[in-house]
Parts: sequence; C-alpha cells; structure tokens
Amino acid sequence: MKWRLFPVLAGAICVMQSSGAYADDADLIKRGAYVAVLGDCEACHTAHDGKYLAGGLALQSPIGAIYSTNITPDRDTGIGTWTYEDFAHLMRRGIRKDGSSVYPAMPYPSYSKMTDEDLQALYAYLTQGVAPVSLKNRAPDIPWLLSARWPLAIWRLLFAPSPAPPLLSASHDETPDVLVERGRYLVEGPGHCGSCHTPRNLVLAEKVQTAADGPKYLSGGFIVDNWVAPSLRSDDAGGLVGWTSEDIVAFLKTGRNRHGATFGAMNGVITHSTSLTNDHDLMAIAAFLKTLGPPQDVSVEAFRYDDAVSRQLSAGKMPSEGARIYVDRCAACHRTDGHGYPGVFPPLAGNPVLQGPDATSAAHIILSGGRLPGVAAAPSSLVMGSYRDVLDDQQIADLVTFLGQSWGNHGAAMTASQVAKIRQATTDEKKPAGE
Repeated sequence: MKWRLFPVLAGAICVMQSSGAYADDADLIKRGAYVAVLGDCEACHTAHDGKYLAGGLALQSPIGAIYSTNITPDRDTGIGTWTYEDFAHLMRRGIRKDGSSVYPAMPYPSYSKMTDEDLQALYAYLTQGVAPVSLKNRAPDIPWLLSARWPLAIWRLLFAPSPAPPLLSASHDETPDVLVERGRYLVEGPGHCGSCHTPRNLVLAEKVQTAADGPKYLSGGFIVDNWVAPSLRSDDAGGLVGWTSEDIVAFLKTGRNRHGATFGAMNGVITHSTSLTNDHDLMAIAAFLKTLGPPQDVSVEAFRYDDAVSRQLSAGKMPSEGARIYVDRCAACHRTDGHGYPGVFPPLAGNPVLQGPDATSAAHIILSGGRLPGVAAAPSSLVMGSYRDVLDDQQIADLVTFLGQSWGNHGAAMTASQVAKIRQATTDEKKPAGE
C-alpha cells in the first residue's frame, strides 16, 4: 500500500526546481512521483483491479486493442534493466530498449517536450519508488499485417516532432506570462492533452502538436472509446468560451463544475492526475487554455438559454417523443428547465457535450451510464444508471435529439441506426463508463 502513497503525497507539494540531485535522492524520487501524476501514468499503465503500473489495460484503437505495458522495476517483465538513456529514448523518440517502435497510443510526441530534469525525476521514481511486479506484457489484439512494428519507424519520422525540451518547467512565479508558460508546458508536455483533444489524420497522427502550430490544436472531435473529446479552446461549439479560469480549475480538481461533469476516459485523468495536481499548476493550465481562441474562423452560434421547452414541459405539454422520455426518465435529476443541480447532477442546457456536430457521447452515456469519480476535493461518487436495457435505439435517438435541440442547445440530431452502431460498439462494457 505504501507504494501508492507516493503520488498522493507528492501531489500535495509544490513543484520543485531541479535540485541537481542524483537518482537515489529521496527528494528526486518524490518529485518524480509528482511528474508521474502530471503525466497521468497510472490511468493507462494500471489495469482495472490490477497492480500499480504493471500494465495490461486495453487501449482501444481503430485497428484493435493495444495493451499498456509494465513500467514497474521488475527486471524480467518491466523496466528494471533499463538505463536512463533507454528510458529517455522511449520518452523522446518512441523507441524501446530492444530497438522496436511503440504504437502512437503512447504519447511520446508530447513527452518529447518534457525537460531533462522531469524525465530524470520520473525515471528515479519508476525505478526506485515503485514496487516491482512480475507481469508479462500482452500482445496487441491487432490483425497480423497491421500489427507489424517496422512501419511505426516511418510514422515516427513523418509525424513525431524532433525533441526540443525547454530549459525550465517549474516556477513559483504567478505573474501572468510565467503562469501561462507553465500551463503551456504542462498541457503540451507531460499532460499530453492533445492526444485526445486534438483531431488526428488518417494514420492517427495529431494534425498539430502545439498551440503555435495552429487553431486545430485542442479543437476536439477525436473519438476515444466511443467518446467524443470536446474542444478545449474558447469556441461556442462545445468549447470553453463560457468557462472562467476558476471553472476550469474546479473541473480539473473535482470532475465537476457549474457547466458539466466528467465522463468516460476523462474520469481516469481526474482521478489519477488532475485531482492530485497542486493548485498552482491547475491555475497555470487554466491560464494557458484561456489564451486559446476559437478553432476556426467560421462563426458558430453561441448558446443562449431559451425557456420555450421548459415552459412546455412545466405545462405538461410534450413537444416530441424525446421530450416525453426525458420527463419520464431524466427530469427528476436534470430538471425540466435543463439546469440540473450543478456539482451534483450536471446541467444539460448549455452543456458542452450537447453543442457539437457529433452526438456520440450523449448516446454513449445514456446507453452505458456513468460515474462521477470520488476525489479528495469532492468525495461523492455519483452514479447515473445505464438505459441500455430500458430504452431501444429509436427511443435513445429521440432523447438525444431532444437534448441537443432544447433550451437553446445547438447539438446534432441522431438516428436509430447511429445508436445501434454505438450500442454494438459498447456492448462488452462491464461497468459504468469511465470506471
């Protein structure tokens, strides 16, 4: 149990400047534990009910499941025989100790931006602060021809940026410019936010790597495990335009705020990373995200609350079948006015998930349910039940369409055939999404 305490203890301290200590320095190991929190290592490298950082978690890709690897210091199945140079080569170039290339599910293009100091600290923690676990890595569930690793070297040359780590990553200075730059480092580097929130091309490379590369960065739209990653830019189509820095900090710290609540893969990020990140770094992330403008020049109609549907429902008038289902199944928690109970049951009016052109996430959460993670700053773990066995495809399509077109929302409509595909893709889920 003591091994798991390292990230929790380290998350409570401020980020330290490089001390120049050797890898056996306890302070360096503690700092490395915090870097592991920033990099969200546990969310991917710890399987459900598995040993800490021993791998085995299935990461779904368009060509099949890829399983995370054992990064404990076990000498036979983990990284116990890796030198720092081996480790840095993986993190900067995506090349393993045996010379083979990793799949781009491992976000080394982002990790390549990390400082030497942070990588050295992370290496010290993984090799000296983590319990070794003997667990062999699992081969990917990818068809033989597509599972070949030699094309990954070509992919790396074409799409992975040359490592160009900054000189400094940490500062206690809270002046606006320094805070933004710290946030830029955390988001573009260890936090690897672009891995989910930046759209990808046909060969699954992020279309842009940094905010300096253009407005597609963090513009959303990439589908991860049948969840649509939203935009993190200040746009009206499901982005952060109406969010203050305080809203962003609250969401990252607790998984909920007055605009919405976490779901899907983001639950793990909240639980294992951002809820353990210190307040200074959360403010830095928020400061950086608020510098990002709309993803494109095309004007998108902003959300403006419209009470027409609320008045109809309050009067007992059902404008559609979706409205009837909503009143029957959803209104007790989310209210007929769509405002919900922020911090407990998220509002649906103006919810970012219901503003974009792809309603996959809305259908997915109705089918599979969800769970708000219980964290130190918000210990209540609230559950929404699954409607997979309660509503048929047409009913879910009607409900999603109603949600996306009510209270001023500008979301997409959905058809029964679209729901059927999502139902089939998520049939094997064993527990509420995001657990």
